Amino acid sequence: MVTADTRNVLTALSTISEHWQPHRLVSINDYDVKVVKLQGEFVWHTHPDTDELFLVLSGELTIQLRDRDVVLGPNDVFVVPKGVEHCPRADQEVHAMLIEPQGTVNTGDAGGEMTSPLRELD
Repeated sequence: MVTADTRNVLTALSTISEHWQPHRLVSINDYDVKVVKLQGEFVWHTHPDTDELFLVLSGELTIQLRDRDVVLGPNDVFVVPKGVEHCPRADQEVHAMLIEPQGTVNTGDAGGEMTSPLRELD
């Protein structure tokens, strides 16, 4: 997606109705900046070839790691290093931004029913 237009993060999030369905906000170089609504528990997975950046915009997100939990609130950023198994969990709805290389699958190596193709915003 190439755009010279301004994109508003809150407006973009307001168009998303499903949880765990990342939508591309913009692309920069070989990376996608995605917005997503999260609620409930995701799947344990890894991204063997890339780090994954989470920026929480609203709500509280717990990123479960095998040795600890990382709790993120609004405006908190956390990078899951490549190859580290993790499972995001949101007890209440969370609005978040993800920054990942283009082509990164949301469920990493786990696959399954929660795998979502990258969606485009209207």
